[in-house]
Amino acid sequence: MTTTIRTWIDTPTRTINVGGVDFAYRDLGTGSGVPVVFLHHLTAVLDDWDPRIIDGIAERHRVIAFDNRGVGATGSSVPGTVEQMGTDAIAFIRALGLDYVDLFGFSLGGGVAQMIALQQPQLVRRMILAGTGPRGGGGIDKMATIVGAAYVKAALTRSDPRNFLFFPRTPEGTRAATDYLKRLKERTRDLDKGISMQARIAQIRAIRHAGKSQPDDLSLITQPVLVANGDHDLMVHSSHSADIARRLPNAQLIIYPNSGHGGVFQHYQTFLPEALRFLGDDPAHNSKGEQ
Repeated sequence: MTTTIRTWIDTPTRTINVGGVDFAYRDLGTGSGVPVVFLHHLTAVLDDWDPRIIDGIAERHRVIAFDNRGVGATGSSVPGTVEQMGTDAIAFIRALGLDYVDLFGFSLGGGVAQMIALQQPQLVRRMILAGTGPRGGGGIDKMATIVGAAYVKAALTRSDPRNFLFFPRTPEGTRAATDYLKRLKERTRDLDKGISMQARIAQIRAIRHAGKSQPDDLSLITQPVLVANGDHDLMVHSSHSADIARRLPNAQLIIYPNSGHGGVFQHYQTFLPEALRFLGDDPAHNSKGEQ
């Protein structure tokens, strides 16, 4: 399938029925090579993807971003486990007629990406895991406290909680947060539906369940993986990114300085060339046999 090259702000929202559920998604980019499927963070909908990241990857690759079950404009309800989120994502990918993809998973989406690779390894060529860690990594209760405190600060200051969760409270981090949140508002039409309270609660429960589960055998994920994070991630401690990179047999790790959970957004100008290099910006490298 060849798609028309668009930018994130004007890519139309489409739907596809998957097992009786309408999944909302956006599809843009070159249409050549292996598509890159984006998997999002806690409470996020389509409009929460950074346009600089999406457009940067879409310059060289077909990009597909979607709302998983129960999120945003996608029907049904959010499942209570990350495993089922992975199963739902696989069903969506298959419904599009795709049998080979790259995955870009941020935060919770990184956990979902791991589930996809473990459940259907033949479906995945490469993965980028940003701001995420392994199942059973520990510290899940601390994360819940940090998230709760950030939402209180956001309510008191009438601001977005990602100011406190994604970026350090330094002059550099504050500027990065302002720029990032401004970029999210560039799209003004055909906006996604906001996330429901049921979805928020279910996602938090799924994250807690994953955090307290037994660790996965990540040696089973043999695909190339790029792991990226900031050096001061409050939500998923940066050490978890180092841990997951050590446990994956074919991984490389990038830790960005003076940044947090949203390190790839704060340092997108540095991250994008690394991501494109990893994914293979030469179409000849995007064949199914290349690993």
